[in-house]
This record gives sequence, structure tokens and C-alpha cells, in this order.
Amino acid sequence: MKQVLSTKEAIDLVRDGASVMVGGFLNCGVPDKLIDELSDRKISNLTMICNDTSYPNTDKGKLIVNKQVKKLVTTHIGTNPETGRQMNSGELDIELVPMGTFVERIRAKGAGLGGILTQTGIGTIIEENKETMTIDDKKFIFEKPIGADIALIYGTKVDKFGNVSYYGTTRNCNTVMATAADTVVVQADEMVDCIDPNDVIIPGVFVDYIVLNEDN
Repeated sequence: MKQVLSTKEAIDLVRDGASVMVGGFLNCGVPDKLIDELSDRKISNLTMICNDTSYPNTDKGKLIVNKQVKKLVTTHIGTNPETGRQMNSGELDIELVPMGTFVERIRAKGAGLGGILTQTGIGTIIEENKETMTIDDKKFIFEKPIGADIALIYGTKVDKFGNVSYYGTTRNCNTVMATAADTVVVQADEMVDCIDPNDVIIPGVFVDYIVLNEDN
């Protein structure tokens, strides 16, 4: 059985300077209670890896507004003006990654791969300062894997073994992030004894701790 933690106990696992993956696409499938606790603690100098920075006063956006993030690896920042402001002022180091490449780089880490080859970004600033190679007369960019110290992810339902299932698009980046971090904490809406194997999206072997919405 997996250990069930409170949000406070879970965020005790995050240290200043840690690299943190955060699941969710804007407000969909976001471990909001975990992020709120992280925001309240003012843990700083974080490297945050996430699909986006949401909105200024919502979930991931709070960490940006609080200036708790020193480096951001993400796919877009357009919904949070504060992210753009900090980038332009030099307060925040941002690595913008095409969305498909972002997911594949995380998947590569989880699969133990040395990287991926992609044509996305050829001829653009994405290609700058990166290794390229030509295969069958086509040019590819070599992209390194992305991992993290800890992943904070969401699940619709979890069982006592840590298996996770999702409703609709809430699975988004949560699934690959669960494979690519040293420690994985899932915030779930509901806990059951055992999820039908046919409904398991993330196997429990990838999950270290569970936080339940109903207990916080």
C-alpha cells in the first residue's frame, strides 16, 4: 500500500532549489491543493517544469507571482502576463519548448532514453545552440530528456496501491510526468480499494505518495 499524506506532509518533501514537475493544462488536471501549499510555504529557487503558468492568481501562476521560480521549462506563457514580464526583465530564466517536444522529452526520461530527434524547430530559434544531425537527407534537432526531483500530479481516482485513473482530458501531462521524477505525489479526488486494471492509466509502481482532496 502507498502512504497517504496531508498536503503539508507532501510539500515537506520539496526543498529550496528543487526541480518540480507540475501536471495540468491550465486549470485542467492540476494538483491545486499541493500548489497552494507550495505557494504558502514560499519555497524558492525552484526549477518548474509544466505545460503552462496558468493565470496570475491561479495554481501554477501563484508560484510565478511570488517569484518562487528561478527557471521555468514550459510550452507557452501567454495566459500569464507576469511570466512574460519577469522573462523580459531578466528575473526569470525561461526555456520555451514546443508542446510535442516537451512531452516527448519527459517521456524519454521516463523510458531511460538518451534523448529524442525531432524536426520541430528546424530553421527557428529553437535550433540555436543545439546539436543537429541529418538522417535520410532530413535534418533533426537532438533534444535531451527532462526529469525532476519531484512531480506533483493529479488523478481523478487512486487506489491503495497507487494506481491512478482519469476522467476525460485531466490526464494530460500528468501521465508522462509520473515516469520522469525521483519522487511522485498524486493528489486525487477519490481513493478506492482497487481500480479495475482496464481503467488504470498510471500504474502504482510510478507513484510514491497519495494526497486526498477530501482530507485537506
